[in-house]
Amino acid sequence: MLTRRHWLAAALALGLITPAAAQDAPAKIPVVATFSILGDFVRQVGGDRVAVSTLVGPNGDAHVFQPSPADAKKVAAAKLVFVNGLGFEGWIDRLVKASGTKAKLVVATTGIAPREMAEEEDDHDHDHSKKADAHGHDHDHGGTDPHAWQSVDNAEVYVANIRDALIAADPAGKATYEANAAAYTARLDALDAQVKAAILAIPTERRRIITSHDAFGYFGAAYGMEFIAPQGVSTESEASAKDVARIIRQIKAEKIPAVFMENISDPRLVKRIAAETDAKIGGELYSDALSDDKGPASTYIDMMQNNIRQFSAALSS
Repeated sequence: MLTRRHWLAAALALGLITPAAAQDAPAKIPVVATFSILGDFVRQVGGDRVAVSTLVGPNGDAHVFQPSPADAKKVAAAKLVFVNGLGFEGWIDRLVKASGTKAKLVVATTGIAPREMAEEEDDHDHDHSKKADAHGHDHDHGGTDPHAWQSVDNAEVYVANIRDALIAADPAGKATYEANAAAYTARLDALDAQVKAAILAIPTERRRIITSHDAFGYFGAAYGMEFIAPQGVSTESEASAKDVARIIRQIKAEKIPAVFMENISDPRLVKRIAAETDAKIGGELYSDALSDDKGPASTYIDMMQNNIRQFSAALSS
């Protein structure tokens, strides 16, 4: 595969471009985004001026991600590292330190009012706020829900923060970043209206569902739905037998119509809950990660549209 340098050399030799044009072509700014949804935001704003590397890729789970030496190299080579913040990337400080990078860390959720997790009932056997994995790594959300992108209004804050960080790092691209951010924000406004219309079409009493883990709190608050999850805010949390029994009782008592699986979660728990209740299993949701290019959620906008289609199909009748 030809590198950019090889392409320029070949183009010069063939007379396709002039030496002056070759010199004028700006080098892309190397940036890193910690996970696929954030990477999509950065690409939408950065356009052709940035080269985006994503650490946790499509269908990946940032809650259990373990950085590799290759990831440290990506971070070391970056000019900017975009992170979600709100405790989502429990591994980021270790990775930054190991990489020795001089890159500026940009917290994309700056300015967003964090949603605090609801207190769990007394019969829960596990702690959602802090959970150590098999390798002894603590993932402490401190009671804060990090999934802020599930509200489209919040997504627009991500975009503004990304725009401002790119302008600070690359002042020559200011007009490009501003134009890209404005165009994308207009698309997000249209998406927000689409989501609201889809939820309004669902009968109020049916806007209650079970999801694999608690990733949709911002969505629920923004659009008037209730989400109940046997796992906590992190997919590392393991639902206890008491958790599952409590949710099964709740589904039966309140006639909750549907349970949904997520692309990053083990489907067995949701299937078990559905088997013991009358709730139907809805289509696959995308919460913490996009799909690959061949899937239905390869961009943030596609992800949100996929999810509202699944909600509508399962809950409207």
